[in-house]
Amino acid sequence: QVQLVESGGGLVQFGGSLRLSCVGFGITFSLYNMGWYRQAPGKQRELVATSSRSGTINYADSVKGRFTISRDNARNTVYLQMNSLKPEDTAVYYCKGSFWLTPESYTYWGQGTQVTVSS
Repeated sequence: QVQLVESGGGLVQFGGSLRLSCVGFGITFSLYNMGWYRQAPGKQRELVATSSRSGTINYADSVKGRFTISRDNARNTVYLQMNSLKPEDTAVYYCKGSFWLTPESYTYWGQGTQVTVSS
């Protein structure tokens, strides 16, 4: 059974830091492109950061210089270090894993972890 399990969310003050973790179960983690997404109330889910299986990393402009995505394939884990947090970072953060090798493709989502930044 495939599962992505996030942890590390919580309540933090403006300017604070949090580290999110996402552990993958039931997948060959190193073959997956991993990403963090977030969804604030009343808004669409948006990309935060991605880490491809080849090592390419991308960030949304809104988090560049503040957030860092990293992965440890030996631990089947992807991390999101979030520094200098702002109230507008408040959202549910989701981990996503995707794999494709034509003709197969798989996409999995975690259950989400709430991040709340107080002003």
